[in-house]
Amino acid sequence: MINVLYEDNHLLCVEKPVNIPVQADDSGDEDLLTLCKEYIREKYDKPGNVYLGLVHRLDRPVGGVMVFARTSKAASRLSEQIRTDSMQKTYLAVLDGIPADKQAVLTDYLQKDRKINRSFISDATHGKKSVLKYSVLEECSGMALVRVDLQTGRSHQIRVQFSSRGLPLVNDQRYHPHPGHGQIALYAVELSFIHPVTKARITIKADPPKTWPWKEFEVLR
Repeated sequence: MINVLYEDNHLLCVEKPVNIPVQADDSGDEDLLTLCKEYIREKYDKPGNVYLGLVHRLDRPVGGVMVFARTSKAASRLSEQIRTDSMQKTYLAVLDGIPADKQAVLTDYLQKDRKINRSFISDATHGKKSVLKYSVLEECSGMALVRVDLQTGRSHQIRVQFSSRGLPLVNDQRYHPHPGHGQIALYAVELSFIHPVTKARITIKADPPKTWPWKEFEVLR
């Protein structure tokens, strides 16, 4: 069952469950795009193929807020906001370690190796400029809960930028040198953008799960 956070004739905003791909891949597993199309088909009794524009993504293990476009015009206008980094994406993450600075802006150049689906720190010639702003909300048991405001949307950006500074995300199976066996502690908690038709600002929110390590932090209880 899809948790719908907002919908109208132009948009569908949902909470992506963890561990399902955004769209169909080689795994053959159930994917979010197909589930959302099925939701629209059933709710509005639409025959044939349902249009739903995929304008951004979340890594498979990451859950949280996503927006889909219900028309090609909405898809084009949302994509332009993403291209110009004007769609505001906010995440919560739990770091395995405590940052020296309680708030800071991290700037790197990231390059992606598509063959192994990994990103890494590069230089300005080969990588894409990647910027995020973070603030520490709470510390507990050697971990830090941080709010992350993405200024750019690179593949695995949050995970790589923190890991490269010796602060990998808890349970990050790809970028933590000694990950646990649980779910990665990264969640897309807020998405803010200009409505493609009404031009009003839309802000959609979702809370991280009440599981470890999230439940260790007072501010999330």
